[in-house]
Amino acid sequence: MANTSVKDPYAFNGAPLSKERQASSASILPEDVVPPKKKNRHFYIESYGCQMNFSDSEIVAAILDKEGYQLTENLEEANLVLVNTCSIREKAEQTVRKRLELFNGIKNKKNDLKIGVLGCMAERLKHKFLEEEKMVDLVVGPDAYKDIPNLLREADAEREAVNVILSKEETYGDIAPVRLASNGVSAFVTITRGCDNMCTFCVVPFTRGRERSRDPKSILEEVADLAEKGYKEVTLLGQNVDSYLWYGGGLKKDFIKASSLQQKTAVNFANLLDLVAHSQPKMRIRFSTSNPQDMSLDVIRTMARHENICNYIHLPVQSGSNAILEKMNRQHTREEYFQLIDNIWKIIPDCAISHDMIAGFPTETEQDHLDTMSLMNYVKYDYGFMFAYSERPGTPAAKKIEDDVPMSVKKRRLQEIIDLQREHSAYRTEQFIGKTVCVLVEKNSKRSPEFWSGRISQNTVAVFPKDKYKVGDFVNVKIEKVTSATLIGQAVGLSNTV
Repeated sequence: MANTSVKDPYAFNGAPLSKERQASSASILPEDVVPPKKKNRHFYIESYGCQMNFSDSEIVAAILDKEGYQLTENLEEANLVLVNTCSIREKAEQTVRKRLELFNGIKNKKNDLKIGVLGCMAERLKHKFLEEEKMVDLVVGPDAYKDIPNLLREADAEREAVNVILSKEETYGDIAPVRLASNGVSAFVTITRGCDNMCTFCVVPFTRGRERSRDPKSILEEVADLAEKGYKEVTLLGQNVDSYLWYGGGLKKDFIKASSLQQKTAVNFANLLDLVAHSQPKMRIRFSTSNPQDMSLDVIRTMARHENICNYIHLPVQSGSNAILEKMNRQHTREEYFQLIDNIWKIIPDCAISHDMIAGFPTETEQDHLDTMSLMNYVKYDYGFMFAYSERPGTPAAKKIEDDVPMSVKKRRLQEIIDLQREHSAYRTEQFIGKTVCVLVEKNSKRSPEFWSGRISQNTVAVFPKDKYKVGDFVNVKIEKVTSATLIGQAVGLSNTV
């Protein structure tokens, strides 16, 4: 994918200055002076939270690579340490703070080390990191990564280095990511940014802004580039991929203002999925995350038409109680969710489904909790991500609904949800015993260097003896036994399909 520079009169090396500093840009450097790139500069980066954060870190790595920085996994070698953060739950923020304390300990012994916070915590806490806690040198929100070179110069000059301004247009579609810790087999491609859904428990609309979609041409180019480099699988990413809508650029909410031609030629998620799958028939295509209220039958039918689109959907429900779903501002009911599940299985009978579930949302009663358990019994999810409710400052739930469920009750309900999910996961994996499945080899098995590990179309992990096979191969494996999370079998030959 081509890497194009941003045209901005207030820019150094193609990255725009934040508006707060445009007026004083002449005091930073004369207009005709471009600072030379320093040599032997290394950066170290850690990412926490969702797949979007890991994808964003690859964008940041590309920006720093252009500035002459080299990636290092050795903290002692780094001149710049960056932490890409998550604010979705309190525990995630606590983890980041502990890491920042460690990095500051290293900084005390190394004068030239700069520390930066990226992502959702940067957007949520803004100046607090610099002014009150003095833990970092720069703070960069999810839409301001192109400003990192300028912010580093500000930090070097001991000036405030903060840019957390949310954008209505930025999608980073003009940046070719540097793949971090890559196995050379699977990669993320971001297709949307932001979220308009305003679930009452969620900070994402406040930390990542409004929904906007990326030009499909740039998406197809990035996927083609990955295919050319030997990648075998791509995951299309967004806070809500089903909301993807390209009509020439701009916020999704402004689509009604678009011209009739723009509306007529718009590309939605079903269209995009079809384009990507058709353009790369030898690559596996995945996507995440979906929202039940936005997932259309057109998307499911598109999945069914293409053998290379994986039969797996991550479909967060959050609760099985209509009363709680309403308080969460989820725009679907329990009954509508069941109808969607039924339609998925009618069109794709062997489709795997996973979930997100929150235990102990404010006002949740024992009956609400039992409704969640009964919903899980109906679907029997392949696996899930389960959490006790964590109040996030600034969200509508934190402002308007008292967190009245005791922690002991939250923990007990969460454990019951986890225990039930383990039963369902075991039930789902047992269905594969005696079947032959196609496994994309990704890495060594964690338990034995003599076995390969990979995933099947339904996203379940499978392991098998290495024999003559290698990373990146599609291998047919006959499943002989299972655990609740893993399929174990013997290879029976290379697969002709993906």
